[in-house]
Amino acid sequence: MGKTIAEKILSEHAGCSLKAGDLAICEVDFCFGQDGTSGLIIDSFKRLKKRKVYDKSRFAMVIDHSAPSPNGKISAIHNKMRAFAKTRGVNLYDVGRGVCHQVIPEEGHLSCGDLVVGADSHTCTYGALNVFSTGMGSTDLSIILASGRTWFKVPETIKIMVDGKLAKGVFAKDLILHIIGDLGANGATYKSVEFCGETIEALSMDGRFTICNMAVEMGAKAGIMEADKKTLDWLRGYSDRIPKPVSSDEDAQYSDIRVYDASKIEPTLSKPHTVDNTAVVEEVEGKFINQAYLGTCTNGRLEDLRIAASILKGRKVHPEVKFLVAPASRLIYLEALKEGIISVLVEAGATILTPGCGPCVGTHQGIPADNDVVISTANRNFKGRMGNPNAYIYLASPATVASSAIEGKITDPRKFVR
Repeated sequence: MGKTIAEKILSEHAGCSLKAGDLAICEVDFCFGQDGTSGLIIDSFKRLKKRKVYDKSRFAMVIDHSAPSPNGKISAIHNKMRAFAKTRGVNLYDVGRGVCHQVIPEEGHLSCGDLVVGADSHTCTYGALNVFSTGMGSTDLSIILASGRTWFKVPETIKIMVDGKLAKGVFAKDLILHIIGDLGANGATYKSVEFCGETIEALSMDGRFTICNMAVEMGAKAGIMEADKKTLDWLRGYSDRIPKPVSSDEDAQYSDIRVYDASKIEPTLSKPHTVDNTAVVEEVEGKFINQAYLGTCTNGRLEDLRIAASILKGRKVHPEVKFLVAPASRLIYLEALKEGIISVLVEAGATILTPGCGPCVGTHQGIPADNDVVISTANRNFKGRMGNPNAYIYLASPATVASSAIEGKITDPRKFVR
């Protein structure tokens, strides 16, 4: 019987043949924590009485969720991370380097066929690089940090095939929101999701990262894609590791197979307060907004900034809208400066934030007021996600967010997309 990508990668890292439902101890290629989880990782690791980490090159910490620090308590956590990195000789990416899910691939820590665990739920982002990557708790990370291994139950796999050409004004974010709306928030719980088809192949790497990033929003353990020339070219630009691409077998067993026609998908958004509460933008067009946010590990990449700038060029943000922009990494910020993207955004009325998570998690920067309506390129819109449970968050593509920022109300981007 053939194997899925998840079954193959976990089998390779367990040193034995595995199938869905099996339990196994697997060697982990890389693991990491961010400033919301690394304090617990450090404390748990110290309780293990280990003097050294298993392999200091296989672990990193990123200060991104509250960067720069908004208060003394978080500053103390940041200093704890800096001290641990210095004494243990592990990688630390400090304030301003960007979001962990952009920085870690950029720094060359990952390659095709890897098994990666992060103390952050959106670790599934790296599936775009043909990596089995998943989020776990901080205590799990401390065990990996000490031993280089952890246990897995091999997940079943859902195959999602997308064919057809995305229409004008429709992007990767619209596609994944449409899929989540169809499957539901629990539709892929503890499953690995393989994304394939001509539409996925046509996406840029930035678009593929967006798709895999949101796999967890339908409950998935991992979202993953096969490697192609785009994948390998991207990796060559950032990593000197030799990729080991993994593909599913023709006779692999799937728990479900879903097929989508991309040409029929319209600009889509998620309404408050769940990601699977989706609608086409036309259905809610005209809803007034108070704040727009472009950024996060979902849509803070260069392509996303370009899309927004192409819409905002020569136009102005509505005077009653706060438009916040956070590049996903310092490298992206620098490239956006070189291309003139930042100038376009600032001239339009945007406020540029430090590369990092920004307002997404609600610890600082852009916390909305009671009853504020926010349209965001983030991946979650739960009550309180941006720091105020009395606010209303809509999730949408960079094009929809930029268009809405101009109009001061939710707007179909097809009006502005050039």
